Amino acid sequence: MSEENKTVVRRVVDELWNRGKVEVIDELYAPDYRDGSAGLPPDITPDREGQKQFVQMFRGAFPDIVGTVEDEIAAGDKVVIRWSVEGTHRGEFFGIPATGKRIAISGTSVYRIAGGQVAEEWTQADMLGLMTQLGAIPEMATA
Repeated sequence: MSEENKTVVRRVVDELWNRGKVEVIDELYAPDYRDGSAGLPPDITPDREGQKQFVQMFRGAFPDIVGTVEDEIAAGDKVVIRWSVEGTHRGEFFGIPATGKRIAISGTSVYRIAGGQVAEEWTQADMLGLMTQLGAIPEMATA
């Protein structure tokens, strides 16, 4: 079962995030999917429709985004990935107009798979690093 669960998550990264095929959410995510990730934008609901909106918003701001699975662990009904993404800021993101800057961030996502679909997700992403790279937050001084 672990290999099948890893395949679902790899499709999420490749088809949804890297290719922007939002329509695969209806296939890969359970109808009662819940996103328990910290820091979801207040106007994004933690369900399939919210996931569609979030992916469209993110890919609208970074249309050339490419995600890479750096590490992957599967046990029982869970798949954990440590990932990285790179892209170019070409559209508005949280009120920040396009800067043309290249960004690179990393994060960790935990997926619970049920019946061959993502049932739950918890993601921690380096949003502070992203906002710093976009110039929205000043870089911290180093001693």
